[in-house]
Amino acid sequence: MLAPEQINNYIAEQPEWQRKLLVRFRQLLHSADERIEEGWKGAAPCFELGDLCIGTHALKTCVSVWFHKGALLKDTHELFVLSDKDAERELRKYKLFETDSINEKAFVDLVRQAIRRSDANVKAASPRTSSKVVELPAELEQVLQNDTEAMARWEELSAEHKAEYVEWITDAKQDESRKRRIAKSLELIREGLSKDEAQKVG
Repeated sequence: MLAPEQINNYIAEQPEWQRKLLVRFRQLLHSADERIEEGWKGAAPCFELGDLCIGTHALKTCVSVWFHKGALLKDTHELFVLSDKDAERELRKYKLFETDSINEKAFVDLVRQAIRRSDANVKAASPRTSSKVVELPAELEQVLQNDTEAMARWEELSAEHKAEYVEWITDAKQDESRKRRIAKSLELIREGLSKDEAQKVG
């Protein structure tokens, strides 16, 4: 199933107040830049352009929009809700509850700011420094797709740190060893740690 169809189905399954917010966020994201493409990560909609990745999530009591490198943006209108845990990473969240309304101008401004940063990164990247695509083992991809929090942390990792995890998992000779390494990797990724950082903590 294509990502737009998955997003349509995801939105349709939500309560009416969440459906309205998700639909409007989707419209605003596309209005910010027609190049934005729809995707599906961590069992939820995502919107991507270059290294820009914004996820929309219908949670139990709110709709949460995740800016995966939101810490790099100037949130002049203070849309982001910052927890102690979030302060330690680049992820930032804009949360709306049932009676809330979207600050549309401030939201679009944030999205366009993120797009400008993404465009600048693309232009500045040389063949030597540009991020290479890391091909995920199918088993790791599946567990990440089923864990929204872990997928968000995975997207924050550099290509080098992603490659470390992939190499560690694929180097396992036995199926049981591979499964154990995937389980351990998921635990560390959820904590926002690279393999190297995990070894230093350990």
